[in-house]
Amino acid sequence: MKVLIFDDDKDILELCEIVLDGYGYSVSTAETCDNILELVEVEKPDVIFMDNWIPKSGGIEATRLLKNSPIYKNIPVIYFSANNDIRNLAEKAGANAYLPKPFNIKDLEKIILQGIENAKNQA
Repeated sequence: MKVLIFDDDKDILELCEIVLDGYGYSVSTAETCDNILELVEVEKPDVIFMDNWIPKSGGIEATRLLKNSPIYKNIPVIYFSANNDIRNLAEKAGANAYLPKPFNIKDLEKIILQGIENAKNQA
């Protein structure tokens, strides 16, 4: 399974990559949403993590782009942010789920597994 993570915080990207790699996931990361559709086309992720404060378009617009695409709309997007209003932001973006920052490793694993299960059910 492949996970694509969008976050401008290099420490978060590195932590997620280490943890998810340890669980056997293939992980790709991006610090901006530049050319998001092209990157998703190249990476072909099963699950996407989207930060709210990602540079350029922002997480809401980037998620909407994916969810409005007939090709990518079924890829589960997990919104993650330290914003106190993450639930509403995730709903506004059209994300499938959300994970508040800071998060613990078990919560990260749990939400990934849920996203993968949802992806399998939509396939």
